[in-house]
Amino acid sequence: MRWSQLYVPTLRQDPADADAVSHRLLLRGGYIRQLMAGHYSLLPLAVRTRAKIIDIVRDELARIGAQEFVLPTMHPAEIWHKSGRWDVMGEEMFRLKDRKGADLALGMTHEEIFTTLAQELRSYRDLPQTWYQFQTKFRDEPRPKSGLIRVREFTMKDSYSFDLDEAGLDDAFNRHHAAYTRIFARLGIPAIPVQASSGSMGGSASVEFMCPSDAGEDLIVRCTGCGYAANVEKATSRLAPVVDAPPLDAPALDAPEPFDTPDARTIDDLARLHGVTAEHQVKTLVYAVDQQLTLILMRGDHALVEQKLIDTLAATTVRPARPEEIQAALGASPGSLGAVATSLPGSADLVIVADEALRGRTGMTTGANRDGVHLRGVDLTRDIAVGRWADLREVTAGEPCPTCGTALDVVRTVEIGHIFKLGRKYTEALGVSVLGPEGDRVVPIMGSYGIGIERALACIVESHHDDKGIIWPTSVAPFEVALVTLGKGDEAVAAAGQDLYKQLTSERVEVLWDDRDERPGVKFSDVELVGIPYRITLGARGLTAGTVEVTVRATGETTTVPLAKAVQYVRALVLDADE
Repeated sequence: MRWSQLYVPTLRQDPADADAVSHRLLLRGGYIRQLMAGHYSLLPLAVRTRAKIIDIVRDELARIGAQEFVLPTMHPAEIWHKSGRWDVMGEEMFRLKDRKGADLALGMTHEEIFTTLAQELRSYRDLPQTWYQFQTKFRDEPRPKSGLIRVREFTMKDSYSFDLDEAGLDDAFNRHHAAYTRIFARLGIPAIPVQASSGSMGGSASVEFMCPSDAGEDLIVRCTGCGYAANVEKATSRLAPVVDAPPLDAPALDAPEPFDTPDARTIDDLARLHGVTAEHQVKTLVYAVDQQLTLILMRGDHALVEQKLIDTLAATTVRPARPEEIQAALGASPGSLGAVATSLPGSADLVIVADEALRGRTGMTTGANRDGVHLRGVDLTRDIAVGRWADLREVTAGEPCPTCGTALDVVRTVEIGHIFKLGRKYTEALGVSVLGPEGDRVVPIMGSYGIGIERALACIVESHHDDKGIIWPTSVAPFEVALVTLGKGDEAVAAAGQDLYKQLTSERVEVLWDDRDERPGVKFSDVELVGIPYRITLGARGLTAGTVEVTVRATGETTTVPLAKAVQYVRALVLDADE
């Protein structure tokens, strides 16, 4: 391809609204243009890279026996009602009506639709099956940002496995895990597999593949000692033991004792004004969980992870209670709330869920459900009717690994892939069954496995760039080699460039010939910006000497090579990079 014929609208300045490295460089390099918030046009260079990403994913899925489909992006509401997810998906689902008034949705994911096709499976002999597609998905993100990382319209590779039993699902899950590891290695993405919450997908287990990036919105916890890794929504850690000392060095109390705290509205206030450290306080949060007011008890120095609460209670909707709801139920304002049985209003019908860090604690301090009053000497077992214990707290950096005790790291990441063991949630809801080997009806068990294609493209840039621009791995670069000819109107150089271009093309090297009538600095800057892995520079001086310069984009190393051997030399570089 000649650069003079290719549409590459590079920009000299960083766009003002580009907040992520990949967003900035893909805009500057002429790869993408924004139509509106969360919707991007992919330009020719991006289309070439996207196709290579898809080819790598397709190749690895073929290795595990997956079959490619293409399913509709518009779905009837009826199927989503059957699975129970029409309401669960909430405002992120694009919904519309057709001219007859029928409810429709733009697909966020395709579990329901693939499962509908699975209704035609008849016998255990039809299993296992692994089906996949590359399809556009739609999510009404409230705050699209970071270019291709958080959008409202994107391409997803989603695959689905159908097996007769749990052993089959385990095998499908493990095969996808291995395939994903190979995919991300070939793409040049430093993916970290982590334990994760299944969220609205449901199922018994899930693993996310996360790319470290400052543009990410997901935090993961990982251990450099044993390899433990989990999304912060799933992570846990060991806690240092805490000594339960009686308040103010007095004997342990037989019952909670009220004391005035007129100016203490926060955990820090209580510590500063009354000497009660945060680890000896019970923080009481009030949430509406599926419209049921629920008290969430946390240690004063711990933060709640809402997804852990959702997973614990299998909740559909969770939100902090409004001040008027709290006042009506508990008779006090936030800052003086508690769950001690004797302090709760008699009419309060509240569920109490407590974090495991509070189990067995004594000598604690909490709100008395009277403004400006707290209770000390609280024994969690004796004084609070906890309905459910669960791990609800957020793990922080430096806490000991739950497996080996090494200090944990917290890393900001972008999710680039997610694999789920779905179980039978969808096959049961949609009436899928096959004739089993014993003649009985058996409901197949499912797995679901996704990779965001454009997000992967962005994460490659997040992982491979410098202050000059993108540095594509050869496996996904839009072109493997850039041929830059120098000298305006130099017919000899142009002829030699034409000959070199033809030779490279005949050797199946993907070459972009910068034949533009531009200054050398402009050409070099553009090649570096768009990230072509190798650059061949041919000018009048080199032509006279019978040489070209070959520059490696990743290292900046330049080698002088005889013109007659340039094709062979560059082709070897490309082949070595692909291995």
